[in-house]
Amino acid sequence: MFRFILSFRRFMLIASFGAAFGAVLMFWEGSLKLLTAATAMFEAHGTNSIIAPVMAATDTLFFAVVLVVFAYAITFGFAIDLSPENAEKLPRWMRIAGLDELKQTLVGVVLVFLIVDFATDWWADESSQSWPILVKPASILMIAAALRLLTASHPQNDHS
Repeated sequence: MFRFILSFRRFMLIASFGAAFGAVLMFWEGSLKLLTAATAMFEAHGTNSIIAPVMAATDTLFFAVVLVVFAYAITFGFAIDLSPENAEKLPRWMRIAGLDELKQTLVGVVLVFLIVDFATDWWADESSQSWPILVKPASILMIAAALRLLTASHPQNDHS
């Protein structure tokens, strides 16, 4: 019975494949946004017209990288049981010790994504910069404080 229950961890591969497929789509969309920026640069002969599309492409490509990290983390942290020798060969960012580490990584990555997204929004929408735009950075600060409290309550072991 226990072996049957453990076999369900293979279903985690569905989430991993979904994240990997999403990453491929995001890489494609980010590449198209960069192509749009390059086209705009050659047509307008100026740098102001390409800053917003390049920032949007960077935002999209960064999210693709996030999805790749999570696909690897789910695969090698939960779905596939590697031998200690093979696990040691993986880069540090691919080794997930448990669900707490994955949650902390998720919150950290979401923070970085939100910061990049806020910078992109700020640059792209110069006309309506008023006090309501400060809601996102205030939220970022609160999430960062929560992450700080979370990491303080769950000290990490040094795997270096």
